[in-house]
Amino acid sequence: MYRRAVLGRLLIRWAVLAGAFTIAAWLLSGLDVSGGVWGYIWVSALFGIVNVILGTVLRIVTLPLTILTLGLFLIVVNAVLLEITDRITGRLTIDGFWWAAIWAAIILSLASMLLSSLVRRASSA
Repeated sequence: MYRRAVLGRLLIRWAVLAGAFTIAAWLLSGLDVSGGVWGYIWVSALFGIVNVILGTVLRIVTLPLTILTLGLFLIVVNAVLLEITDRITGRLTIDGFWWAAIWAAIILSLASMLLSSLVRRASSA
């Protein structure tokens, strides 16, 4: 029963991240995900893996700078993780770091928060 609940939450978070990528690609001309629905699913899964493995290390290494900037440096860290994901897969294309990747990191964060909130409200109702 516990495994099923954990797997369900993981799949919901994966779907939320794919939705956030959809919103970011729709809003930004410098971010493109190819391959339709499966492309968004693949990119969100790969970004999740990169985020868990490399994101943790980057956040620990840049913790002093993150504290100094009151957390704003996390946007740069997320943009770097997006660029790494772009380099790994051919389904994600980011035109430029300072414009597209930074804004994509901001939009992904906001869209993920919004979609997670909606999912939480729907599951509690």
